[in-house]
Amino acid sequence: MADIRLSTIYFYPVKSLRGIGLQRAPLGRRGIDYDRHWMLVDDAGVFITQRQLPRMALISTSLVPGGLRLSAPGMPDLDVALESAAHRPLSVRVWDDICTARSAGDAPRRWLSAFLDCACRLVYLPPDSRRLVDTNFAQAGEETGFSDGFPLLLISQTSLDDLNTRLQTPLPMQRFRPNLVVEGCLPYAEDGWRRIRVGDIILRLVKACSRCAITTVDPETGGKGAEPLRTLSGYRKRGNKVYFGQNLLHQAAGELRVGMPVEILEGD
Repeated sequence: MADIRLSTIYFYPVKSLRGIGLQRAPLGRRGIDYDRHWMLVDDAGVFITQRQLPRMALISTSLVPGGLRLSAPGMPDLDVALESAAHRPLSVRVWDDICTARSAGDAPRRWLSAFLDCACRLVYLPPDSRRLVDTNFAQAGEETGFSDGFPLLLISQTSLDDLNTRLQTPLPMQRFRPNLVVEGCLPYAEDGWRRIRVGDIILRLVKACSRCAITTVDPETGGKGAEPLRTLSGYRKRGNKVYFGQNLLHQAAGELRVGMPVEILEGD
């Protein structure tokens, strides 16, 4: 039997900004704690991502006591509080979901608007606000934060390795923004997994991840190209969508750690 292990953990405090690599990650009801806890929205409260503003890829995030630090070329670092009841609630939209968020305040609004040259504000999802996962895939009450739709995304390292053999310039895993990277399986083996155990945590693979133009944004420059979608469309396209990686739901809280064994409990 293959020795499959969890090789990397990423989380993304702010939707569509740079992520952070972790050695261990607590799982709460929305996924990795504070993953996609913050999000940029326009004046109408509609979410903003690298699809509209590729320059978002240049903004780094790091955790500091009590909150988050934003860093970007040519800008002073900005610390943002984890939560603040002083800021008013507002209605925001992520795809078809409407939920109640809170503003992170005027300082992040000015900082982000200046760097991105676009009017925007930073909001966060408070503990008393709920965003439910699509019931076509989820069990009753399962939640996520400001992710596109699911709390966790998994990709195997061998799948990326196989893709990179087809590309003129290999791409890093960060292009695909997974939470969990596993190693020790065949390329695209995750396509056939339905239920796995990582350490003591059971996860369900519920939907293949369709990929968008964010994968074509170079996280080092903010520039856009044709890859990897051009190559993926040649062998990973079904209907009008290109798929790479699997969305997951977890059955209970716990902690993930790099190096944990991955056991396939159910598959095709």
